[in-house]
Amino acid sequence: MTKTMKVIFDGSVFRPSGPVHLEAGKKYAITVVSLPEDPDVEKDPAFDISSLAVTTEITDLATEHDHYLYGLQKRGVHEE
Repeated sequence: MTKTMKVIFDGSVFRPSGPVHLEAGKKYAITVVSLPEDPDVEKDPAFDISSLAVTTEITDLATEHDHYLYGLQKRGVHEE
């Protein structure tokens, strides 16, 4: 049986970061591998993507994006 779980070492013992489904009192061998730090999502450019939004005043942009991006003929008549 092989199980992988994330743990935190508190200086004296390993503490699981989630539920552990192992038999109590049984001996287990563990392999320790350092995991990369969790990324700072606020440094990710996609985190603040709404700051890139602009007002276009084009009311059918969502439905006729191919027309505006590629110059294709509009698919239908929309109220403006």
